[in-house]
Amino acid sequence: MLSKKINILLLVGIWGFTILSCYEHFPLKQDLKRTQNQFRNQDSVLVNFPEVIKNKITLFVMIYTHCPDICPMTTHNMQLIYEKLSEEERESFKFVVITFDPERDTPSVLKEYARIRNYDLSKWIFLTGDEQNTKEVMLKFGIKAVKTDSSYDKTGKLSYYITHTDRLTLIDQEGFIRKNYQGSVINVENLIKDLSYLLYEH
Repeated sequence: MLSKKINILLLVGIWGFTILSCYEHFPLKQDLKRTQNQFRNQDSVLVNFPEVIKNKITLFVMIYTHCPDICPMTTHNMQLIYEKLSEEERESFKFVVITFDPERDTPSVLKEYARIRNYDLSKWIFLTGDEQNTKEVMLKFGIKAVKTDSSYDKTGKLSYYITHTDRLTLIDQEGFIRKNYQGSVINVENLIKDLSYLLYEH
């Protein structure tokens, strides 16, 4: 009887240590699954987020395609991470990009953005939505974006920039936000270690 109690205590201790280790490794555990937001992907297909990343470890970012600095640097870093994953590992991951400039970033614009950069659209998803859904997702992820004064170029095309949060977010396979990074200057090797932790030790 005593031996059985000791075994139970050991199992409880190991379980508790595992949970504690996971919390120590990642500072966040924010549930995304409670609400869904509707967007169109790069092929104009309606999808629900985060349902579209169900059971996948996800790197998530919000950008706009006219961004001259932070956004292309961030998506480039995501591509570097993608390239370091094996073909087998890639099956467990999604790379999700939502624009906070739906006025200009239509599905076709997002698809061209992905094509030019040779992103694998079987693993990458580009999404655009209406103002309400976009703002709700920004709120969930603590992302802020402020549009500058608008102007028109010589051809009469509307032009503006957006000052925004520089953030890349790691979401685990259970749909929880686990960690935020500064996307444009992320240490790729460190993030790979975090991905490996979720993939092999979670």
